[in-house]
Amino acid sequence: MKKLTAEFIGTFWLVLGGVGSAVLAAAYPELGIGFVGVALAFGLTVLTGAYALGHISGGHFNPAVSIGLWAGGRFEAKDLPGYIIAQVLGGITGAGVLYLIATGKAGFELGGFASNGYGDLSPDGYSMTAALVTEVVMTFMFLIVIMGATHKNAAPGFGGMAIGLALTLIHLISIPVTNTSVNPARSTSQALFAGGEWMGQLWLFWVAPIVGAILAGLVYKMMAPNED
Repeated sequence: MKKLTAEFIGTFWLVLGGVGSAVLAAAYPELGIGFVGVALAFGLTVLTGAYALGHISGGHFNPAVSIGLWAGGRFEAKDLPGYIIAQVLGGITGAGVLYLIATGKAGFELGGFASNGYGDLSPDGYSMTAALVTEVVMTFMFLIVIMGATHKNAAPGFGGMAIGLALTLIHLISIPVTNTSVNPARSTSQALFAGGEWMGQLWLFWVAPIVGAILAGLVYKMMAPNED
C-alpha cells in the first residue's frame, strides 16, 4: 500500500504540475512560459517526484514505465495491476483538482484541457501515423534513459535528474505533434474531462507508449542485464 500510495501521489503531481502549467500558464503569452515552460514543468515534476518518492515505489508514475521495466526484467508482473490502477487514479485526481482550479476563473473554456491528439486534435495538425511513430519512439528513448540511469552500474544519485531532463527533451520535441503523452495515465486523465473526440483518440496514447516501452525494456535487457 505504501508503494501504491507513492505512485498515486507521484502521478497526481505529474498531472497537476505538468498539465497545470499548460492549462493555467501557457495559454497566457504575458506569462512567458510557452512550450519550453511546459516541457520544463513536466520534467521538474518527474525529477522532484523521483527524489521524493522513488525510494518508496521506484518512482514510475506512468503505466508505460512500469510495463517497460517489467519487460526489461526490473519489475514483477504481479505488481503491474496495482501500479497501473494507482497511476491512473492519481492522474485523474490531479486532473480533477486542476479542473476545479481552472474553472474558478470567469470565462474559462475547457477545450481540449491539454489532452493528447492527432489529426485535427494535434497542436500542429500531424497525422495519426506521425503521432504513432512519435509516441513509440519517444517512449522507447524515455525507457532507455530510465533503465540506464537506474542500472546497478550507473552513478548513484543522478537517476532522477537524467530522467527529468529526458522527459523535458521529449516534450520539446513532441508537443507540436501530439501534445506529448508517453504516459497513458496522463492521457487518460485529461481525455476523461475533455470527452468527445479526445476520448476517441485515447487508444493511441495507450498502445504506442506501451509498445515503445516494451521494445526498450527488451533491448536494454539484451544490452546490459541488471544482474550481479
